[in-house]
Amino acid sequence: MSELTISGLDAGYGGRPIISGFNLPPLTAGEVVSVVGPNGAGKSTLLRSLAGLIPAHGSIRLDEAELTRLSLADRAKRVTYMPQTLPQGVALTVLETVVASIRATPLRGAVYTDAQAAERAYEVLQRINAEALAGQRLDRLSGGQKQLAGLAQALAREPRLLLLDEPTSALDLHYQLRVLDLAREAAAERGMTVMIVLHDLQAAARVSDRIAVMAKGRLVAFGTPDEAITPDILAEVYRVSARVQRCDRGALQVMIDDVLS
Repeated sequence: MSELTISGLDAGYGGRPIISGFNLPPLTAGEVVSVVGPNGAGKSTLLRSLAGLIPAHGSIRLDEAELTRLSLADRAKRVTYMPQTLPQGVALTVLETVVASIRATPLRGAVYTDAQAAERAYEVLQRINAEALAGQRLDRLSGGQKQLAGLAQALAREPRLLLLDEPTSALDLHYQLRVLDLAREAAAERGMTVMIVLHDLQAAARVSDRIAVMAKGRLVAFGTPDEAITPDILAEVYRVSARVQRCDRGALQVMIDDVLS
């Protein structure tokens, strides 16, 4: 079983450290871990450093491979990063963008004909019930549809580690739940380790096996939703007075009563 471990990780921008000496207990294949915390906590920096998009020092081990020693091309065969928003002005169809993802990181060195790549891309869209988008241009989709297209591109690469940076930002409730459910399914059915940056604590509790709570570039809490989302932790990290309880259907709910000085 694959395992991701992060030890002594330092990362930042322009020589300015954002996270320093960051450690995270091992994550296993098929696990969904949400990363939460206030603005500026270092959540997106963490994901970008794991993807190799910014300089980082320390140890990031995945399946016994030290990612920091791999080229970007080799790392991309194992790790896929989905940003908050897709590039603007892309005139390709959704199917064409998924085909491009397949060709960018061929699965286990596979060589596809044009027809085979298109067939596999369509299968990925079918898997997430988005085949109706196949012939539509990416630059003409709604925000929610673009996120589904981006998720299809990410899943087509069959990564061992899937990194989703605020995938539900600016989405309506339907698309928020749909994207999170698809991330959950990817972990369970494809054996991926999935890390998701989220601001919605209830959504994080809904989708996650474990939650990492960050503040000021450090890990404050890590555990199951019930262990990581508590009144004391919310007071420390977010400076709010809150109640945390399960509703009659078992879902974790966070109720904010006041702002702490």
